[in-house]
Amino acid sequence: MTPLTSSTLLRVPGESDESLETRQHALAKLADFAMPTGREEVWRYVDLDFDLEDFEVAVAAESIDERPPVPDSAGFALVVDGSVVAAESSDPNLTVGRATDRFESLIDPGQDIFTAAQAAHGAERVDVVVADGKAIESPIFIDVSASSEGASFPAVRIRVGKGSEATVALRLRSADDLPALVVPHVEGSLGDNSNLTVVVDQGWGRATRSIGQIVFSVGRDASLKTAEAGLGGALARWQLDIKLAGQGSNAKVVGAYFGDEEQILDYRYVMHHAAPNTHSEMFLKGAVEDEAGSVFTGMIRIDEIAQKTDAFQTNRNLILSDGASAQSVPNLEILANDVKCGHGSTVGQLDPEQRYYLMSRGLDRPSADRLQVRGFFEEALSRFPVPAIVEPLRGRFNEKFLRAQEEGRL
Repeated sequence: MTPLTSSTLLRVPGESDESLETRQHALAKLADFAMPTGREEVWRYVDLDFDLEDFEVAVAAESIDERPPVPDSAGFALVVDGSVVAAESSDPNLTVGRATDRFESLIDPGQDIFTAAQAAHGAERVDVVVADGKAIESPIFIDVSASSEGASFPAVRIRVGKGSEATVALRLRSADDLPALVVPHVEGSLGDNSNLTVVVDQGWGRATRSIGQIVFSVGRDASLKTAEAGLGGALARWQLDIKLAGQGSNAKVVGAYFGDEEQILDYRYVMHHAAPNTHSEMFLKGAVEDEAGSVFTGMIRIDEIAQKTDAFQTNRNLILSDGASAQSVPNLEILANDVKCGHGSTVGQLDPEQRYYLMSRGLDRPSADRLQVRGFFEEALSRFPVPAIVEPLRGRFNEKFLRAQEEGRL
């Protein structure tokens, strides 16, 4: 494996001189960045217990022995250790392919040490392109995995044409005992009058750390729906930035996350209303047990031009153990004077009155608590826009609490 700060970069197959030169320039800038600390507002509440220099670049996979099972789909891509080892589509109006060319990213490579490292070492990506005026009926599945103890930099770019519609399901996974670092970037643009649904199943192994970003720009009268289920990782962080750039655009964000043992689940979400008559809704529910911690900081930013905006964010948290912690920090930045905007935030424990009521109807205490936890997450999971994946997710959320009960951790 190659050190992250190595003075040279290897050219990946198909990469142009211009692309390699751009990455080399980003690598030279990498030394200018220090690891973030909790003293920085955007990293507040999280103390990183590692350094980027602790990792080498993961060896790019050249082939796979066996593909993971994939439901019927219009397109499929497989990314292993940051390398796109398979990409295909069955719909003539859809392109799913491997790309190495440089493009004008929505993610600022000078943002921090992780975006700089992605710019330097993220040599290839999955490109998903939907033609104008087309509806892709079946979902597009992208499987991203880590198999090496090094650092990998997977990337996905989604472009949905004017008047088009598509659904992308992204699965993230690694072995439970793999101490890898993954820096995934997902970005995309929605043409006018288009619709895009993105569902993320975050199932990293317990020793894997992930520092990821999701950035979208939404055109006029376009609609974006995103959903994320966060269950894995030693540290799993998402920075989500959605810009409602076109008049009449809208976005719905839903999330469900559950941390146990010493997991840290960190969500930094920004909804930027940059045009009139836009609408957004953020709805996230999370639980933590043992000594796990969660962070949600949500920002609704409304520009002066964005009159008639309607925006709301909700974050609800359950603390199931004395050693667990949850931070919930909603923020509003409103420059327009004709808007509807608000937020709701709670951090609490299981309701003893509900427990008493359920036990009075014949349930024992563990069963009553499981029913409460199931009901708590159901409000979020029922909003996930791809029903086919909800039932497996529901089972994984329920199993996490049941396992803690059976092991005497609650």
